[in-house]
Amino acid sequence: MAQLKPGVVTGKDYLTLVAAAKAGGYALPAVNVSSSSTTNAVLEAAAKNQGDVIIQLSNGGAQFYAGQGMKDSFKAKVLGAVSAALHVHLLAEHYGVCVVLHTDHANKALIPWVDALLDEGEKYFKQHGKPLFSSHMLDLSEDSMEFNLNECARILTRMAPLDMSLEIELGVTGGEEDGIGKEMDESADNSHLYTQPEDVLQAYERLNPIGHFSVAASFGNVHGVYKPGNVQLRPEILKNSQALIEQKRGTAPKPLNLVFHGGSGSEKEKITEAVSYGVFKMNIDTDLQFAYSEAIGKFVSENPKAFLYQVDPETDKPYKKFYDPRKYLRLAEQNMVARLNEAFVDLGSKGKSLAL
Repeated sequence: MAQLKPGVVTGKDYLTLVAAAKAGGYALPAVNVSSSSTTNAVLEAAAKNQGDVIIQLSNGGAQFYAGQGMKDSFKAKVLGAVSAALHVHLLAEHYGVCVVLHTDHANKALIPWVDALLDEGEKYFKQHGKPLFSSHMLDLSEDSMEFNLNECARILTRMAPLDMSLEIELGVTGGEEDGIGKEMDESADNSHLYTQPEDVLQAYERLNPIGHFSVAASFGNVHGVYKPGNVQLRPEILKNSQALIEQKRGTAPKPLNLVFHGGSGSEKEKITEAVSYGVFKMNIDTDLQFAYSEAIGKFVSENPKAFLYQVDPETDKPYKKFYDPRKYLRLAEQNMVARLNEAFVDLGSKGKSLAL
């Protein structure tokens, strides 16, 4: 088995990590973070599970990382992402695992955000000889196929010299994530949630000559957690997409690197099936947001007076050790780690770290 230096992986090391996951029949959890607290919880979980992990930021998560009090919200989205990336670069190797740094779901309106991050990435590359982020995502699935592929080709042409990978989306992943997409209409026709293999072939033919990319192909997956049975997962779409490219272009089996969006609340057998078809990455956000907040809510409900008084008006008991944010935020981190422990097992990546 290949071995890599612990820390942020980019370029050839990133490709090695992806190839190992596909060959080993497992996938990496991809976790959206929005603070140093949530970031550290992901690193802790990866270390405890001896599994490699993907840390990613949405535009809103990046803005929150910089501080929502920053007047220039666009600059906050850029600087927050850069700040989070530097945080992970500094700490990841000390947790002893390999980490992929990624940005999530940039739609048409957020293309300038990706370009600005590439400006920062080019500066970082000149200074350090490696990219700031391992990869970025463009989600242009609600635009025309022509626009989607043209813009993805432009961005990938810029990323390739930096040894970066591009994630694209074909078909629409249902639900809404941090302002991208829209809430599910549970009575609507959801046929648009299923990507056509012919579209995946078209993307492969356009982008493969330029550089490395992965595909978030929609097979009924939905952001968030909704009423069971509303949307049916059809992982066979992934299998058929792989087979079509292999047949038409004479590639090795499973030529595509596939991504599973909307992993929260998914049936475990469907997760396993999707991974068997070449999914190396599954996004988990909603379940982890709940785990983090659940612990805080429980602590507040168990210690209500500590969040009303500094000193108990009846007993004169001081509550500082309860309302100290480190107390309940640590509980939140631990609950997030517990939910991620489950994800590492579900995805088969527990104990599979390539870190030396």
